[in-house]
Amino acid sequence: METGVGRGRGEGVDVLAGFLAGRPAVVLSGAGLSTESGIPDYRGVTGRRRTSAPMTYQEFVGEEAARRRYWARSHLGWRTIARALPNDGHRAVARLVRAGAVTGVITQNVDGLHAAAGTAEAIDLHGRLDRVVCLDCGDLSDRTRLDERLEEANPGFRATAVAHTNADGDAELPAGSTERFRLVPCEVCGTGTLKPDVVFFGENVPPERVHRAFALVDAAPALLVLGSSLTVMSGLRFVRRAARQGTPVAIVNQGPTRGDDLAALTLDLPLGPTLSALTEALGAAAV
Repeated sequence: METGVGRGRGEGVDVLAGFLAGRPAVVLSGAGLSTESGIPDYRGVTGRRRTSAPMTYQEFVGEEAARRRYWARSHLGWRTIARALPNDGHRAVARLVRAGAVTGVITQNVDGLHAAAGTAEAIDLHGRLDRVVCLDCGDLSDRTRLDERLEEANPGFRATAVAHTNADGDAELPAGSTERFRLVPCEVCGTGTLKPDVVFFGENVPPERVHRAFALVDAAPALLVLGSSLTVMSGLRFVRRAARQGTPVAIVNQGPTRGDDLAALTLDLPLGPTLSALTEALGAAAV
């Protein structure tokens, strides 16, 4: 394995360009790619560990109090996600796709920033926060509309102090501040429970989505991991699969990852400047 820890950015970009030259890659992106857009990371040198446990699927469907707590926190945290714009890293990935240097994108992020940057076919492995699904009738709706309805049902709630917002849009609030938060039902069936169209902890990624992601990895000459610590198996499994098949893996992340021992190349570099320079090195800057 070749490591880029301590390597200068220019030298690291040259090594990464050499890794990708004539060998287009599938990108697997994580929260670290979105920190330059103002969305916090979960862990590592670019962010902080969350202090509250994430909502599980079992809690959400089993307890109204849990749903009230989730939607109250997400109603405030959604502002951080909604106002975020693609950064240089997202735009560089889109240019690499158009240039043919990247054959597909799988993202663990739920912020939709790959699509906003122009990568329309990115596989949103864990779903998207800007969509809402009814667990009863299956209707899929826009998060902006739900935000308006929650604002009407809870006037003044936006004034609640937010201690921190996590990468999944979950705002950390003072204890007891969510107890009187009012939920709203599905507008189509009138009674259905609304859930963000994202995969909660304890919930499985839809099999069809996983199969599409595996197909991308299986067909690619290389796998490029960007901004993921690979802590959860939903991302690490793609690195393990590539390694088993003899597909070379490169990881660009600030901080160590669970996949470092499986990678042919690891670089500890900031993603926006590194990927922008990579597009120039591969002749994709103007694409």
